[in-house]
Amino acid sequence: MERTTARATVFLMLFLGNLGNALEVPLDPKVLEGLPQPPTITHQSPKDFIIDPRENIVIHCDAKGKPHPSFSWTRNGTHFDIDQDPKVTMRPHSGTLVVDISGEKVESYEGVYQCTARNEHGTAVSNNIVIRQSRSPLWSKERNEPIIVQEGVSLVLQCRPPAGLPPPIIFWMNINFQRLPQSSRVSQALNGDLYFSNVLKEDSRNDYICYARFPHTQTIQQKQPITVTVLNLDAINETVAALYNETDFLSDGSAEERRPTFLIPSGSSSSKMVLRGQVLELECIAEGLPTPEVSWSKVSGEFPAKRTSFLHFQKTLRIVDVSEADAGEYRCTARNRLASVHHTIRVTVKAAPYWISTPRNLVLAPRERGNLICRASGTPKPTITWAMNGIPIENSPKDPSRKVEGDTIIFEEVQTGSSAVYQCHASNEYGYLLSNAFVNVLSETPRVLTPANKVYQVIRNSRALLDCSSFGSPIPKITWFKDSRSSTLDGDPYVLHENGTLEIHVAQALNSGKYTCVARNSLGISENHVYLEVKEPTRILKQPEYKVVQRNRNVVFECKVKHDPSLIPTMTWVKDNGELPDDERFVVDSDSLTITDVTENDAGTYTCIMITTLDQDSASAELTVVEQPDPPTDLELTDQKPRSVQLTWIPGDEHNSPIHMFVIQYADSLHHHGHWHNLTVVPGTKTTAHLKLSPYVHYTFRVLALNAVGLSNPSLPSRVYKTNPSAPDENPSGVDGFGTEHDNLVISWKPMSGHQANGPGLQYKVMWRQKDVDKEWTSVTVANVSKFMVSGTPTFTPYEVQVQAINDYGIGPEPAVVTGHSGEDLPMQAPDTVQVLVLNSSLAEVHWEPVPPKTVRGRLKGYKVYYWRERSLHKHNPHHVEQQVLTFSGNKSHGMLPGLQPYSLYLFNVRVFNGKGEGPASSNQQFETPEGVPGRPSFLRITNPNLDSLTLEWGPPYDRNGRLTGYTLKYQTVNISDVLGPVEELALPANETSVTLINLKYSTRYKFYFNAKTGQGAGPVVTEEAATIMDEAMAARQVDIATQGWFIGLMCAIALLILVLLIICFIQRNKGGKYPVKEKEDAHTDPEFQPMKEDDCTFGEYSDTEDHKPLKGSRTPSNGTVHRDNSDDSLVDYGGDGGDGQFNEDGSFIGQYSGKSSARDTAGGHESSEAPSPVNTSAMNSFV
Repeated sequence: MERTTARATVFLMLFLGNLGNALEVPLDPKVLEGLPQPPTITHQSPKDFIIDPRENIVIHCDAKGKPHPSFSWTRNGTHFDIDQDPKVTMRPHSGTLVVDISGEKVESYEGVYQCTARNEHGTAVSNNIVIRQSRSPLWSKERNEPIIVQEGVSLVLQCRPPAGLPPPIIFWMNINFQRLPQSSRVSQALNGDLYFSNVLKEDSRNDYICYARFPHTQTIQQKQPITVTVLNLDAINETVAALYNETDFLSDGSAEERRPTFLIPSGSSSSKMVLRGQVLELECIAEGLPTPEVSWSKVSGEFPAKRTSFLHFQKTLRIVDVSEADAGEYRCTARNRLASVHHTIRVTVKAAPYWISTPRNLVLAPRERGNLICRASGTPKPTITWAMNGIPIENSPKDPSRKVEGDTIIFEEVQTGSSAVYQCHASNEYGYLLSNAFVNVLSETPRVLTPANKVYQVIRNSRALLDCSSFGSPIPKITWFKDSRSSTLDGDPYVLHENGTLEIHVAQALNSGKYTCVARNSLGISENHVYLEVKEPTRILKQPEYKVVQRNRNVVFECKVKHDPSLIPTMTWVKDNGELPDDERFVVDSDSLTITDVTENDAGTYTCIMITTLDQDSASAELTVVEQPDPPTDLELTDQKPRSVQLTWIPGDEHNSPIHMFVIQYADSLHHHGHWHNLTVVPGTKTTAHLKLSPYVHYTFRVLALNAVGLSNPSLPSRVYKTNPSAPDENPSGVDGFGTEHDNLVISWKPMSGHQANGPGLQYKVMWRQKDVDKEWTSVTVANVSKFMVSGTPTFTPYEVQVQAINDYGIGPEPAVVTGHSGEDLPMQAPDTVQVLVLNSSLAEVHWEPVPPKTVRGRLKGYKVYYWRERSLHKHNPHHVEQQVLTFSGNKSHGMLPGLQPYSLYLFNVRVFNGKGEGPASSNQQFETPEGVPGRPSFLRITNPNLDSLTLEWGPPYDRNGRLTGYTLKYQTVNISDVLGPVEELALPANETSVTLINLKYSTRYKFYFNAKTGQGAGPVVTEEAATIMDEAMAARQVDIATQGWFIGLMCAIALLILVLLIICFIQRNKGGKYPVKEKEDAHTDPEFQPMKEDDCTFGEYSDTEDHKPLKGSRTPSNGTVHRDNSDDSLVDYGGDGGDGQFNEDGSFIGQYSGKSSARDTAGGHESSEAPSPVNTSAMNSFV
């Protein structure tokens, strides 16, 4: 969450003292203009100022105040008159001194300097600035004698650099300016000396050089080289004997081991004092053989973990930023395998003065109260003294409003003109502190410093801070108002800070508006207006999702965002917290990022960032780019055996998709050169495979890796691995014995591949014998074939066959025995005892006696029934023969014949069949099917329409299915509304083919239903429709009436009357509001027109349910009338017998609704021939 807040360059700060309030004057030029202010030191040089003698001396002293202060200096406690020294100048508008040291001795300007800044309201002073020049003196000339030491003893090479200011940095190097190696045996002490716990032969050298680097002048001085020669005892004896002509000056043997002892510090204990805040360094260097190891501990307490370090191979303990808690006893221990030795260092911590609280400037109004507090600490406790305008306070003019109490000055009832600068001094034997603080007595009316009409914008649910920076003396009191100033803003949700800022912890939309801050003191009042706008937060509604995509595909990251419409959003996409690559494949839209043709380098974390001027929201998703693995490499064959080998490989890059398995393939350059075959697969976690091999194969292997994306390219092939030939390990598969003719046996098998042959000269030994008859096998050896035919076999006889593989190196294993049969012949015998049972007019069941198995002469497949319709039993139906066959698999003895024609004569026979074919047929049998219902009449035509008669003609059914007993004719009227009249039925004899219906209604449409009958029942119906013709005289009269003027006038009058009634109804409705009839309509969801009550002209509760509506085509018991569509009822149906429905004066329909069914009952079954009324129920509903 962000907030745009133009921070004012000035602001109000409150200081609450023990006795009153203090005001700090803002450094705003508009505020400072005309306001007096005592001096304040703003910049000064450090207390200990080391200068470079090659450069001019610059001593800084800057101050502010109103009016601008003037400056003066003291040196070594006396006035320093810069006008008398032409080498010293003071910078304009500053107290900074510049000393030109060209041609001068720097030593003459060393000393203690102090700067004074004064104006008419007070005097401020700087710290005492000690000026010293840096020094890098030369090393005193000396001659270093060579050092000869016995191997194993300790040694100290002293450096003793010249004293410099500041002290130099020491290091040891050889003549080639390479640092000498140091270790736990050889190390440099804090004073710069080089310590050897014990010397070795390799320590001999003539260029031990100590260097001193003086950091201020960046100069390096070096000591004369030191020569060290390390001798063992034998060498020392020879040297001494040569010098003194004596022998055995020293005893024989190598250096003896010895217990540790400390080289520094000496003794068992020592002490060290360190100042608070400085660095404590404790050092213990021990000698002994073997080299002692040094460790540290604190006798009472633990080391401060974050401030402690061990240097110089544990020989130096270093603690930075020392505090009083670091005082105590520290123990160092030196230990080798012979013994250990301890040294205790007692550390005391002293402290130069340090501030607890410095005095702060006071701006007071006349007669106000305030205080200056100066608190410091140190060890020993520092002494606090006060000065006013640079003069000790006890020597300053007396002021009854001022009282000094130790580290505090109390002001009461201050008066105009009592402004001054006060100095607080805190000192002990280890240092001093100095701080200036002024007291400025002012009388100022309030001023609001926050810019007027400033607009603050914040995000909803975030914190809002409205500034009201002010200045005045006395300190103004701040109050806030919103909009109408009805009440001050204090309490939840508002928080008023001491500096005048108004805070709203959780800003909401209702907090938007105009705010007024008022600053008042005893001298006046000032106010300012600001505005707060609370905006909706920016939120990502649909975050980008984790994507796994194949290389060279496209990927889309969606990032849909909602933001405040008044804020201008900026959508930014970053990759791995950096900018997107400068690549045209990256397409940024308003709510998505599309990367086309993805590469491996595109993988990473993508973040969409929606930024407005107030806030932002972001969401990230990771893109993983996957592809097929790289092919494995470095295929090696190991553990080579005659029938196996171990294959190893190095997997290729899996491209972010783990390898599931490795596929191992081989090629046989001996038998199928260039063709690769799958051999085995291994899990993706393995990189070796133990491969079982076949003899007589020249193997070449390759490996493919498979991950979720797909297979890698094949690896490079391995070297060729050849296996030796051997006898076959297996025999051919798929061995079978069968016959193609009734007197042969064909033995077949699946040929073996070269890979299966195990050697050259592959042949097949084919063996056979008649099962349960022959004991010996008959065999033949063949090559390059996959079958062998044995001739002269008996028909369909079982044989046992074998096929064995043979090559130049031997025969295969014992082959399996397979039973087959020689060839089949056609069955010899027809089924006996064939019978039939007729179940109904279309289904019969046939039975037979199965033939003996020996007569089948093959494998029994089943029986076939051939049957056909010889003729119909009716003399009028034609004779036709259509033979049909039904097959019954297996050794069945009966079967069903479905789909037979009724009233027909059928013939059939039965045959057995095997794999060779069908046997002879049984003798033909016959059966008759009984009668069934007839088919539909072949046609129905209506001819000779007259006023009151129609003639119907028909043809008998094509499928009579029995003896026709007659026909049934039904018919009924159909009016214009598709309402069906009562059904009339007429029975007709079977020998008739036409009938004339008389006494029909003229100009009336009729529907006819016609079907045939047998003794089994009636057949399907055919329908037709036809109409009688209209009388010509009546038609002429109807035309004349329709063209008469009086008839046209009557129709127009009726139309005009209806229009007037409609207008009156509309007017009454607008006057009376909603009629009861409308309320009833609204209350009912049934779309049927509702009945009405005569007493109040409202709709009754009648419901014409579906139970009262006759179905289309059904008969109505009451009057035989069927309405085929109830939506076409006429207005007459609702208005009684005469259709005289009326409208009352309010336009509602008042005809008595008696129900459709009752209306039909009273009609007596007579169908009205009148045209339906033009007013239907939908029109009435829309009218009401």
